[in-house]
Amino acid sequence: MKTTKLKAKKPTLENTGHTKALSFGRSGEGKTWFALSFPVPYYIDTEGGANLAHYQDRLSKAGGAYMGPQDGSLEFDSVIDQMKALATEDHPYKTLIIDSITKLYHTSIAEEQARLGDKDAFGASKKAPIAAMRQLLNWGMKLDMNILFIAHEASEWGLDPKTGQRTEIGKMPDVWDKLIYELDLTIQVKKQGNSRIGIVRKSRLTGFLDSDQFPLEYGEFAERYGKDFIEAAAQKIVLANEKQVAEINKLLEVVNVPAADVAKALSRANAENFTELTDDQAAKFITWLKNKITAE
Repeated sequence: MKTTKLKAKKPTLENTGHTKALSFGRSGEGKTWFALSFPVPYYIDTEGGANLAHYQDRLSKAGGAYMGPQDGSLEFDSVIDQMKALATEDHPYKTLIIDSITKLYHTSIAEEQARLGDKDAFGASKKAPIAAMRQLLNWGMKLDMNILFIAHEASEWGLDPKTGQRTEIGKMPDVWDKLIYELDLTIQVKKQGNSRIGIVRKSRLTGFLDSDQFPLEYGEFAERYGKDFIEAAAQKIVLANEKQVAEINKLLEVVNVPAADVAKALSRANAENFTELTDDQAAKFITWLKNKITAE
């Protein structure tokens, strides 16, 4: 049989899975109210605004749960730990809401600025918050739940084609810019009279075309995305056990694998380290290392 180094596979139709989306807009436009209409929400409130009675009532009727600033919602480590628990434990929740991701991100930057003081140069204060955002996103990709990131609105700047002067050309989410590229859907929320609309600002989904506008209602969103996917129960993942992690480390002591290759393998698995691999990913990594020993 002829061997090949080609890695691409034939296209397959896969389950769309739960939605991972970002919404942004001005205060009072309806972002939070819309998010709380999703099934069984686990609501991480970084701003403390959703502890008001009408929000708590809506959350309670949806069978949801609340985590506020007093519970650690403004700390990346705490939020990521919650995502790990949601990914690996049995629970009834179907939607994770982080409101706002802007407050979490910028609070982390402000803390780094205070810590670094005069040493804060060339964006040094953003290094740790961006690393935390990457880790949060990695767990978001593992997590078998709908995830709704809610962000503030910021001005987008560019050059006026007529004058060549720097001017505001639109609005954008006030958050780490790479988050937008990693997600399949970004929606700008606007209030029109007594109603709210969603404007698609970035999409890879056939049900949401770029610049399309739609009523900001759960029923409309679910019909466009696929109600069965959104309302499906979360499936937990099983992480690599201590024995598997120990075996990987032992094999790496005897197998010549460049650190860059190990980093790439972890990145493909959406993992920061070997303990964040699933048991299946760890098993495949062990097999790969053993095959390299045989080849050598």
